[in-house]
Amino acid sequence: MLEIRFHGRGGQGTVVASILMAKAFFKAGYYVQSFPFFGVERRGAPLEAYLRLDRKKIFIRTNVYTPDHIIVLDHTLLSSIEVTSGLKPGGVVLINTDQNPDEFNDFSAYRLALVNAAKIALKNNLGTRTYPIVNTALMGALAKVLEMPPVDAIAQAIMENVPAKPTENLDAAKEAFASVIMRADNDSK
Repeated sequence: MLEIRFHGRGGQGTVVASILMAKAFFKAGYYVQSFPFFGVERRGAPLEAYLRLDRKKIFIRTNVYTPDHIIVLDHTLLSSIEVTSGLKPGGVVLINTDQNPDEFNDFSAYRLALVNAAKIALKNNLGTRTYPIVNTALMGALAKVLEMPPVDAIAQAIMENVPAKPTENLDAAKEAFASVIMRADNDSK
């Protein structure tokens, strides 16, 4: 079983990203679970969402405490939340940021992947300058990093389930797929 934890802020599409990824993996033949963890949060408050996938039925019904991979939709969370808590060694940490991979020293036990999803979202008119909606861009980046699900499954999940700007969301996913950067030392992990 593969477990993924999403860290984001209310209003960024964190929960929607986990649900759409679940739908894409389902289309690719996986059993899936997707669910959020938050209280009575307001826009901008930190939240988590979870995704489980497997080729066989999933019976566990708990939060994801030891994820295989982490997705961070807002890099400012890195200074306030220990996003790698429970992350398995060698797992991927995918971060939405405009920073250079060399600026991240805290993730040496993990495979670091970066994508400027905010820039991609703005280019595709998703959200506003102060609050870009980065979820679908990060879906594309995650698919590239994990080498699954197939891009056509992501495209189908977006086109069938995103009511506003589906084409722009798909374009953002494809651009992020093509522009995600893996830290150079990741090959040695």
